[in-house]
Amino acid sequence: MTNKNYAIIGIFATILLWTTYIIMSNLRPEYNLFHKAISELGSLDAPNKWAWNIFGYILPGVLIGVYSFGLFNNISTRQGSKLPLIGFVLSGLLMSLSGVFPADMDNRTSTTTQLHMVGSFGSYIFFLVGAFTYPKQMKKSEYWKKSIKPTLIFTWLTIIFGSWPFIFTSYPSVGQRIVFFFYLMWIFYTAIKLYKQPETK
Repeated sequence: MTNKNYAIIGIFATILLWTTYIIMSNLRPEYNLFHKAISELGSLDAPNKWAWNIFGYILPGVLIGVYSFGLFNNISTRQGSKLPLIGFVLSGLLMSLSGVFPADMDNRTSTTTQLHMVGSFGSYIFFLVGAFTYPKQMKKSEYWKKSIKPTLIFTWLTIIFGSWPFIFTSYPSVGQRIVFFFYLMWIFYTAIKLYKQPETK
């Protein structure tokens, strides 16, 4: 596939996830974005849970994993560390895992809930691995060098807003949305950048 093909996959992954979130959350009048976790859209007792888990977690996760190969092959000199590739591939696949195993909100110790949490937290941890190791690769490219600052800003903002539930205890789930937003902004921004990159002769 070409760079533009991979870029479209990355862009589509972010749009698909957020579009699914907007649709699914609006289909449930009782769903409060200030207090309800994103995972509750696909929990075992949620209406249309598989619609969310497939189009909100599984498919976007697979697409992010595929996009990761295109981004890495474009940025990497093939001589440096593969941690950026490993980080984002696993981040995407673990996101998909969290959709395969819906959370049981009434039994947080159940196997399906534990596997869901492994997928959710694992996806974020490996995102950090990839996001913090990419700048070393980007420094080697004149085209990607300018992307170091914005991508690091997105990454640090996910960490900063990750502490939201401990500070704003009345609205714990808002921070989760913001973390998700900047995670997807990292993907979206780099995908746009990849799409706009001039083709080499």
